[in-house]
Amino acid sequence: MSYPLFSLEGRLALITGSSQGIGLALAKGLAAHGAAVVINGRDGAKVDAAVAELREDGYTVHGSDFDVTDLQAVKAGVDKIEAEIGAIEILFNNAGMQFRAPLEDFPEDKWQQLLQTNISSVFYTGQSVAKHMIKRGRGKIINIASVQSELARPSIAPYTATKGAVRNLTRGMCTDWAKYGLQVNAIAPGYFKTPLNQALVDNPDFSSWLEKRTPAGRWGNVEELVGAAVFLASDASTFVNGQIIHIDGGITASL
Repeated sequence: MSYPLFSLEGRLALITGSSQGIGLALAKGLAAHGAAVVINGRDGAKVDAAVAELREDGYTVHGSDFDVTDLQAVKAGVDKIEAEIGAIEILFNNAGMQFRAPLEDFPEDKWQQLLQTNISSVFYTGQSVAKHMIKRGRGKIINIASVQSELARPSIAPYTATKGAVRNLTRGMCTDWAKYGLQVNAIAPGYFKTPLNQALVDNPDFSSWLEKRTPAGRWGNVEELVGAAVFLASDASTFVNGQIIHIDGGITASL
């Protein structure tokens, strides 16, 4: 049985930071629902490896290794995709990083790096892609926020600040661009097993705390983000705009 509302057949999706982790899982999920996907990252070898992995599964996939923290590189990369591959109808702003340190000792260079990677990249890529979408009168932009958009933990205050900014930039993008036919929303993952979180996954004390803190009692698996991603990328969500969907096993519900 097919569900046309959730079909992504014939659509091109760009997922930033998608050579591994959440981004790669999203790329696989979108491809499985019919989308052609563009894998993005700064490391060309990792991008090529991810592209090869998806092609082995029979999906239509392309690679584009521009740096989303560099505005001129983003503009050139997006324009090249539009000219050589096709119209970007779906954008996932997924690229992100984490760095942990006590706030009083937090290095200034890491603060700047977090700002560029976690929030400036969303603005740069979102604006560059939206200019093309606006001309066509349609488009889907999904930003990856975080459970830390709503709460804080020790040693990650700057990360929390950037993800709070992603939440509100999502709402701002919706407010400016909905009139052009764009839907802009965000997915806010809780604690998922990813390379970014591997040190925490391997820490029995943290995992024990997390299992007690999360109503679902466990870590999330990246594949569990795909359902919401497909919903927001598809025609099933044409009147859903400016929303932050929390996928966190119930953490934000129990604040």
